[in-house]
Amino acid sequence: MGIVIGNLLATVALLLSSLAGAYYHIGFPIYSRAVWGIWGSQFTIWNRIFLTFDRYGFQAWVGGQCFYLILLSWDPQFESRIPNTIPADTGMTSAQFVSYVAFSALSLPFLWIRPHRLQRFFHVASAATVTFFLALLIWALATMGPAGFGSTIRSDRTIPPTGGPGSAAWLMAYGVMSTVGSIAAGILNQSDYARLATRPRDAIWGQALAYPLYCTFASVLGTLVVAATQNRFGGDAIWNPPALFVRLLQQDDGAGTRAAVFFSGLALVTSQLGINIPGNALAGGIDLSSTFPRYINIRRGAYLTALISPAVNPWRLVSTATVFLTVLSSYGVFLAPMTGLMAAAYIVVCRGKVKVDDLYRGDTGAIYWYSHGVNWRAPVAWLVGVVPCLPGFISHVNGSVKVTDGAVQLFYLNYLYGFLASAVVYALLHWAFPAPALDDFVRDATSARELQQHYRDRWDSEPSDTPVWSGKAGEPTAAASA
Repeated sequence: MGIVIGNLLATVALLLSSLAGAYYHIGFPIYSRAVWGIWGSQFTIWNRIFLTFDRYGFQAWVGGQCFYLILLSWDPQFESRIPNTIPADTGMTSAQFVSYVAFSALSLPFLWIRPHRLQRFFHVASAATVTFFLALLIWALATMGPAGFGSTIRSDRTIPPTGGPGSAAWLMAYGVMSTVGSIAAGILNQSDYARLATRPRDAIWGQALAYPLYCTFASVLGTLVVAATQNRFGGDAIWNPPALFVRLLQQDDGAGTRAAVFFSGLALVTSQLGINIPGNALAGGIDLSSTFPRYINIRRGAYLTALISPAVNPWRLVSTATVFLTVLSSYGVFLAPMTGLMAAAYIVVCRGKVKVDDLYRGDTGAIYWYSHGVNWRAPVAWLVGVVPCLPGFISHVNGSVKVTDGAVQLFYLNYLYGFLASAVVYALLHWAFPAPALDDFVRDATSARELQQHYRDRWDSEPSDTPVWSGKAGEPTAAASA
């Protein structure tokens, strides 16, 4: 139930974050200028840039583990045939590092392709992933044996239904927030992809229907597979698919098992490419191109993200996966308020109106210049959404830090609280201290629908001679809009 509720809440946040992109065809870094100010937006953009370095590196390492399966299927003794010269405290072996390098090299050609031309690959990746996991579920259930499911889907613990942070109700709340928080980064910059939709309803309905169904299906399927395979591994619950197939190969390295491991590795590699390229490489490229439009386009930014990502030592992140994944799923503490600001700005403050031309002006004549290029209301509202959750966040990451039950419970509601608190405070600050230029624009008789149609007509009648992908020097507006 927690997974379902979490995915439904994530879908709502996803749709709200997509509005500016769907209706005005502008991405996250560009619309952030309307929320934070021309220069103030750099805070959110750089937050996303550094996060993409971490996430790309981590996902590439996971992709390397999947490629490792392919190499093992060819030679089950692959690990022993490559002398390990890497210290044990790094959390990897030479053979695993080779697999990581191979997956990283395999990813590079995909970064050259323009985003809208990757759509067919994503269709193939999605179809292959769904087919593979359905086959995995059928195999796990069919070969489960008389021992049945493991303890994964049942618990012998007696948990009080209500009460403090350890009660079932509060643990359910935390599970819901963790579900949303695990994709908080993708929610924040969703307009980068919604802007590519031909019609707004394509972006809205495409996500509203597909996202909750697919994510809930994947979560339930994963839980069933782990439970169905737990007893065959001495009661160990293996949540990592590559680790599951390595264990199977250790039990039986016959031709049939090796073939199954090969196709499983192939499907998982395809899945990881489908996740890492749009979610991290292109996201980093878009953010970097908006920050340095004269020198970096999306393609260059994507390659730069891939080049820098090994600096985060993803192999160490995986070796401390429990802490890292806890931080990653809880990072919504910082990202939820940013998403709430964007929703409040578009729906309440701007009433669906965006003056796109002024998003590319860096002078006092732009309505989004605010005060010295910074909308002071945004950081104030953001802090209101972040600071109260920090004590619980710190104690959750570092168990030696003790805080009150109230602080822990507020942290358990971190995404919902941060989103709503920052959105409300941002709207109230704009109501109490309106920005004159923006207020005049919003009060203009032109409706949001008329304004959206105005920009659509302009874009249809004035095709650019220089593709935004080219990244020519001296084309800051085109590159930034990419």
